[in-house]
Amino acid sequence: MLTSRYTAGPVGAGGKNRVAGARPPRIYVHIGEPKTGTTFLQHAMWNNRTRLASQGVLLPGYSHRDHSRAGRDLRQAPRVAADPAEPWLGEWDILTRQALRARKAAVISSELLVACDDRQADRGARSLHPAELHVVLTVRDFATLLPAEWQETVKCRGTVPWEEWLDGVIGIESAADRRRRSWFWKVHDTLAIIDMWSHDIPPEHVHVITMPRQSSADTLWVRFASVLGIDSVNIDLTRAYANSSLGLLETEFLRRMNEALPEGVPDWFYTRSIKQNLAHDILGARPRQARLILPPAREAWAREQSEILVAGLRDSKYDIVGDLGELLPRPATEPYIGPADQPTEQLLDAAVHAAAAMADRYYREMYLAAWQQPRQGGPRQMVNQLKQVIRSRIGRVLRKASHRPVIRRLRVVIWCVLTRGAQHRP
Repeated sequence: MLTSRYTAGPVGAGGKNRVAGARPPRIYVHIGEPKTGTTFLQHAMWNNRTRLASQGVLLPGYSHRDHSRAGRDLRQAPRVAADPAEPWLGEWDILTRQALRARKAAVISSELLVACDDRQADRGARSLHPAELHVVLTVRDFATLLPAEWQETVKCRGTVPWEEWLDGVIGIESAADRRRRSWFWKVHDTLAIIDMWSHDIPPEHVHVITMPRQSSADTLWVRFASVLGIDSVNIDLTRAYANSSLGLLETEFLRRMNEALPEGVPDWFYTRSIKQNLAHDILGARPRQARLILPPAREAWAREQSEILVAGLRDSKYDIVGDLGELLPRPATEPYIGPADQPTEQLLDAAVHAAAAMADRYYREMYLAAWQQPRQGGPRQMVNQLKQVIRSRIGRVLRKASHRPVIRRLRVVIWCVLTRGAQHRP
């Protein structure tokens, strides 16, 4: 049974969502970590939502965006008033109410739930009472994790050079408050994160999945599916894709562009336009010439950190899915080349390619699409389009009013009606 160590903060309706006499569902909260195949797993689940439901696993919400918004609500992430995104206050309460409607099992997945502090994690666990709560964490070896995380900071407007960023991570490794001082440790202090989320949860309900090394992503899905207790064979993975990575040239170009970017450009615009369009769609599509690896002088430190993690997991009673040996880095086989060592001519080539691709994209979005008149469909198509417009507008109104408990309850009822074919209790 979950007990609360804190009393502050809303918790959610809990048992009020259950049918009298019904057995509480199993709820799997996939909390992260980032850069460990989480995007691939989320796409795999949402692309196979109906197939998961046929096996008794429910995905609350309408899309992964609902899980992301709920995670922001739980983490009390600040929202700038100018951000066109709708408010996320109340979204965690709505998502957990929907999950508690599951007949058998439900999954909540957001890789940034690892960024919760102790109080937020406690609230997250309490809001799912009386379900049988399972916590799922995916982990990766330090030698490949560190370059991936630095690259992600650059895609999120970071400007700190690779080796300087790495020195900062290593410099506070032994600090007691390293999760507060560093984003990297906030989301990758694995043992501390598991301890925070697993209070009063049986250790066999804490599942740590190791990220396969240099193998098909299918292996990661098989491991994740085994935790959910479902058949992984009949799941279509052809449309599931991982978060795109950049090459050395492209990452260093983007970092230098971030340095030159005016401060007046808001972060929400950067995320929607620069990160998605430029980083993911344009730079991510270029063939990679070389991959970023650790400097030779840092390999021993990375192995030491990995050995500490492996020892802690081996001594725990958690459910380890995979091979702990996959968390131990292998020695690099290629020579080290830093991002700052990229030839100027090649950086210029990447910049020219990016500028041309962005110009073409904005032309197509701003002008070409306006010139091309959509074909008029039949009456059924027009009715469907009208329904989508009405649903979208009503949804926006309700989300903006979700700070009110009555609106949160109403949204759960609407979700139950619209997804009446899913595996949830009426």
